Amino acid sequence: QVQLVESGGGLVQAGDSLRLSCVASGRPFSTIAMGWFRQAPGKEREYIAAISWSGSTTSYADSVKGRFTISRDNAKNTVYLQMNSLKPEDTAIYYCAASNQAYSGSNTGSYNYWGQGTQVTVSS
Repeated sequence: QVQLVESGGGLVQAGDSLRLSCVASGRPFSTIAMGWFRQAPGKEREYIAAISWSGSTTSYADSVKGRFTISRDNAKNTVYLQMNSLKPEDTAIYYCAASNQAYSGSNTGSYNYWGQGTQVTVSS
């Protein structure tokens, strides 16, 4: 089992930045791939970004490419999502997810563990 705890969400204005963190526990962090997803009210959960267990491979949804950066610190069992140039349409609950595979990309079904989420609200 892997437990995931997100933090760093909040209320910001358009154009601001936020950094989300997700701390994992339960198994060696370097053996799990990670991803970030989000869900806005009335919408389905949306893939945002993914990173391989080594950190050498990353991918992003087109909606955030160039604005968001995913990274990980295996020594701290933590994955980050740096969000710059935030827009009101980025408002959502953000979830981190963990996969038993080396890299899962946008394949939601391959993620085995999910955090409880952290709210990000961007005002215009």
